[in-house]
Amino acid sequence: MSISIVLADDQELLRLGFRLVLDAQDDMKVIGEAGDGAAAVRLAQHTSPDVILMDVRMPGMDGIEATRQITAAGLASRVLILTTFDLDEYAYAGLRAGASGFLLKNVPPPDLLSAIRAVASGDAVVAPAVTRRLLDAFLPHLPGPAGAAADPPELSQLTAREREILIQVATGRSNAEIAEVLVLAETTVKTHVSRVLTKLALRDRVQAVVYAYENGLVRPGF
Repeated sequence: MSISIVLADDQELLRLGFRLVLDAQDDMKVIGEAGDGAAAVRLAQHTSPDVILMDVRMPGMDGIEATRQITAAGLASRVLILTTFDLDEYAYAGLRAGASGFLLKNVPPPDLLSAIRAVASGDAVVAPAVTRRLLDAFLPHLPGPAGAAADPPELSQLTAREREILIQVATGRSNAEIAEVLVLAETTVKTHVSRVLTKLALRDRVQAVVYAYENGLVRPGF
């Protein structure tokens, strides 16, 4: 089955470039384009695409607010935020708004295709190394949780191993890297990650990273 995609970006040439790459794939189809956030929301409501590639800075409603409205409406569409390296804080805002990940606008075509397929299958798309760089770059400028604040109630549902896994995920490590660090089978790590997401009602690994940082389980530069 084809992955249906909506492109939301105010640069027509950029949309054209993405469309050419995506429509050339046997398993992907661009079903709509939007030049601003409001149009992206309307397209999502009317076409229910599997994936929306969402720019951040657009006229009128920006991509952050559009993402927030799409996820708040309970639509099945998953959003990938498009950003440039010097706008990482917007990527974080997009993740908090409910996006399933982010891509740099100069992403190589093979990485773009892999990311879209991953998101369409319910996974996250932020590469571990990029996650670390992103969070370390801007989290020091964000207000952190109170130092002595108690853990949120849902954290008590996690076993010690699951909490350890969550921290490893938050530092940007892949399943394979976590398996090596904790001396576990990669399939075991994958199972633990799935349980953590379920217990904390998180959509994917990206949301787990945001959750861990917001609740003080890890700090930038960890």
